[in-house]
Amino acid sequence: MALRALWKGIITFGNMSVPVKLYAGLEDRTVHFRLLHRKDHQPVSQKMVSKETGREVSGQSMRKGVATDRGIVMLDEQELDELEPAASRKISIEWFVPPGVLGPQWYDRPYYLGPDGNEADYWNLYAAIGSKKVEGIGRWTMRGKEYIGVLRREMGCLVLITLRFAEQIIPPSRLNLPEFRNFEKEEMEMARQLVGMMAGDFKAGDYRDEYRQQLLQLIEAKKKGKKVKIGKPAGRNEPESLSGALQASLAAIRKKAHG
Repeated sequence: MALRALWKGIITFGNMSVPVKLYAGLEDRTVHFRLLHRKDHQPVSQKMVSKETGREVSGQSMRKGVATDRGIVMLDEQELDELEPAASRKISIEWFVPPGVLGPQWYDRPYYLGPDGNEADYWNLYAAIGSKKVEGIGRWTMRGKEYIGVLRREMGCLVLITLRFAEQIIPPSRLNLPEFRNFEKEEMEMARQLVGMMAGDFKAGDYRDEYRQQLLQLIEAKKKGKKVKIGKPAGRNEPESLSGALQASLAAIRKKAHG
């Protein structure tokens, strides 16, 4: 089934404008539960009540507030609406950087980009980014919210990945790391052997949400009236030393390779 566009925008930089469509790069596969009454399996609803009196509070009587060092600051919907950025279709690319400048902590959510009418400009931009080996950093407003993101070539199309803002990133300097220690020569050699033996190509299909798969199997079985016995996952015996862990890992890989 063909993807459906979520939003339309125009990539701009210099005097160039490229109309594009945004498509979801991720899909929510979470199993969503409903809250039901145990006795008759009817849906239950939540009500907002006052913590002080226990009485229900209507939506018209509620306001948003923020706790501060001087008490609660109340905010009106009109005030919040005035803070929303102006609607725009412009995806403004502000500069280009070499690939790899941003670490993984910056990346948030990917969107595929497709041409919105002018296919030639889309593929010209695709080719230009590839020939210069760069990624574009830009900002835009989508559905009342401001974003920053990186524009890059990926998997045969243009991809726009939203980035986290700097104030959201926790610097590693805040870690209380112990001092680096020199490893024993034998441990280092075993670690190198282990890395070499485990080298290979990444196969995304090998990695699945096992909890979700087991949950779906449980739901399917119960739907058919079957009784399901669920056992706890077996525990793992952790080696007492780094050397023991390396030896156990090497032995397990050799056994797998010959078995």
